[in-house]
Amino acid sequence: MLFNSIDFAIFLPIVFIIYWLIQKFDLKYQNIFLVIVSYIFYGWWDFRFLSLLFFSSLVDYSISLLLQKETNNKIRKIYLSISLITNLGLLGFFKYFNFFLDNFIKCFTFFGFHPNIRHLNIILPVGISFYTFQTLSYTIDVFNKKLEPTKDIFSFLAFVSFFPQLVAGPIERASNLLPQFYKKRVFDYSKAVDGLKQILWGFFKKLVIADNCAKIVDQVFSNLSIYSGSSIFIASIFFAFQIYGDFSGYSDIAIGTAKLFGFDLMTNFLYPYFSRDIAEFWRRWHISLSTWFRDYVYIPLGGSKKSLSRNIINTFIVFIISGFWHGASWNFVLWGLLNSLYFLPLLLLKKNRKNIEIVAYNKKFPSLKEIINILFTFILVCFAWIFFRANTTSNLLICIRNIFSKSFFDFPKILLLQDVRLTSFGIVIMILFEYFSRKEKYGLAFINKFSPIIQYCFYVFLIICIGLLMQASKTAFIYFQF
Repeated sequence: MLFNSIDFAIFLPIVFIIYWLIQKFDLKYQNIFLVIVSYIFYGWWDFRFLSLLFFSSLVDYSISLLLQKETNNKIRKIYLSISLITNLGLLGFFKYFNFFLDNFIKCFTFFGFHPNIRHLNIILPVGISFYTFQTLSYTIDVFNKKLEPTKDIFSFLAFVSFFPQLVAGPIERASNLLPQFYKKRVFDYSKAVDGLKQILWGFFKKLVIADNCAKIVDQVFSNLSIYSGSSIFIASIFFAFQIYGDFSGYSDIAIGTAKLFGFDLMTNFLYPYFSRDIAEFWRRWHISLSTWFRDYVYIPLGGSKKSLSRNIINTFIVFIISGFWHGASWNFVLWGLLNSLYFLPLLLLKKNRKNIEIVAYNKKFPSLKEIINILFTFILVCFAWIFFRANTTSNLLICIRNIFSKSFFDFPKILLLQDVRLTSFGIVIMILFEYFSRKEKYGLAFINKFSPIIQYCFYVFLIICIGLLMQASKTAFIYFQF
């Protein structure tokens, strides 16, 4: 079920009303209700994958209880291995089987052999990368004795399948979300209103920014050979705003929806395009995934506590795995590798922790040096997004060849000029709102400083923008494919 669909517009208020009506009963009934509606929400795409979601949840629920009872460390490691093999095995099969098969066939073909192996018609379950990492983090935390396992099966099923963030995150930690299912939830009007504001902002970013940018980006990337290097790079800039509006918009809708039900999800984006270096960018982009890799890959590998060379290797490993997490394509691996190369100078100069606070934290405006650093970082990120957006390696090579040719200095040729103007208008609005909200958790929060009348004017303005600029047909969120 898409957030930007009529189905969800009907589903949400019905669920909201019933959820708070049963508040007077035992807390368990609220949790059971959340499990049911979350499974309905997920099964709306394909009910067959509900068994996969339930199986993955059941494995980690059972393994965690066994880990708690067992004192023998060797046996505990076996239990953990079962969880890792099961979850990563399912993820690997559905997401990467045909990719590895293709590369296996190509290797043999290179040496003159032509194996006759058929591809499997595998449908990628929506959100499998997200809920797999969520359940894995729970089991790993129980193994490391950082978390007590729950015996409440319904709370655990609700934690894994909680519908606002099930499909595209944030990837929640059990230490944050699971305890919220144990506590009685009382309707909080101010929290619900804040949730609605964040939902509105999320829809603005998705419907006005992301979907309109998509028209421009798709026009160029669907026929790369006829476009100059300058046109491709301009398209990559629009793609930067498309993927940000799309993914952070989803996160805002998810977090805002969770607030309607009395839950607090972690912040997933903190204005990454105001970053002054690539390290700051990755502390602000897809925070739930970046911190997941930090805690469960980077730190176990030794993190930064070992030698500089080992720190560099660990950083490269994390970025490459992160790239591969995004999809079964060498383009994603190269995207991860490129970002690790961006990171390398900061590690060598020990400046990767230089910019912790948001830009102009105690000032109204950034300095000239900060503006230059922001623009330079943004250009690096936009170039990296080309690796992400190009569907094939051959398309990627066309992009790079054209960008590093004299055609980069040609006047950009993009036919949809009216769309470019309107989309650029929306992007400017988003940038202004987010700049003035840069100390807050989402881009509409700054208007809380104004009087109610002015606040309502902002809401009406955004709703009008959505009504006038949204596309006629609904489009899925980009990260659904991951």
